[in-house]
Amino acid sequence: MAKHLSKPDVSAIINVIHGWDDGRITWEGICDAVAGMIGKRPTRQSLCGHRDIVSAYKARKSGLKKSEPVLAKPSSLTLAANRIRNLESKLADLQFQNAALLEYLTLLQYNAYKRGMTEGELTMPLPQIDRERTQL
Repeated sequence: MAKHLSKPDVSAIINVIHGWDDGRITWEGICDAVAGMIGKRPTRQSLCGHRDIVSAYKARKSGLKKSEPVLAKPSSLTLAANRIRNLESKLADLQFQNAALLEYLTLLQYNAYKRGMTEGELTMPLPQIDRERTQL
């Protein structure tokens, strides 16, 4: 029987996927890599059941397909430390923005539910803009 994954397990699996450098990434390879971390080898199906894991897998797989440029090495450790601090600051800011957007989305979902809106009504495409251009 497949093991249900907790939030820390999902987070650990996503971190393994983000740090994947073994060349070709496969679901079976991920299952093998995380088996020791979460205490039991998960199945491919249990990993595919989590949207965040699937999204990280697809992003990493497409990233590995592209030829990544050789990283430019900073000339000193001070420059490297400054760059790391800057990137960590940007990451923290983006995580804060993401959390705020998720909270806003939850508010919108709740209000739509209270008003009886269906998913079809919420996902209707935007209307086309008619700019009255002539056909050539």
